[in-house]
Amino acid sequence: MGISKKQEREYARILYVSERLTFKDIAERVGVTEKTIGKWAELDNWDKLRKSLLTTRQSQLIHWYNQLEAINLAIEERGNIPTNAEADTMSKITSNIQKLEVEISLGEYVQVTKKILEFIQTVDLDAAKMLTKYADEFINSKLKNG
Repeated sequence: MGISKKQEREYARILYVSERLTFKDIAERVGVTEKTIGKWAELDNWDKLRKSLLTTRQSQLIHWYNQLEAINLAIEERGNIPTNAEADTMSKITSNIQKLEVEISLGEYVQVTKKILEFIQTVDLDAAKMLTKYADEFINSKLKNG
């Protein structure tokens, strides 16, 4: 059984945003028409998403650590006793940090795979072309199986 349309759409979005491929190239890799890719890109505003990716996982972690530090400083100034709201917020931020530090997203798989393929292209272009097919199968399996 193949991947769902939702998974195909997600994979296409990731390819568009992270690899800056043409609609034609994305369509070939995902297995849908170029027209479908164009429709998805317009409906989901992929251009805006591509521009917004300045917020990386690392910058989000830094932001959350800064928030924790600010809360801790405020608590310290008052005598080291957090309010219920502060404790709840700290717990949520800490949980988000833990998830983000250990979670490997589909986008990260794509990024690492892209870097590997770029390196292999400099060594053996034919091997890189062959491995691109396997990389796409790997990404599709991650889409399907998590």
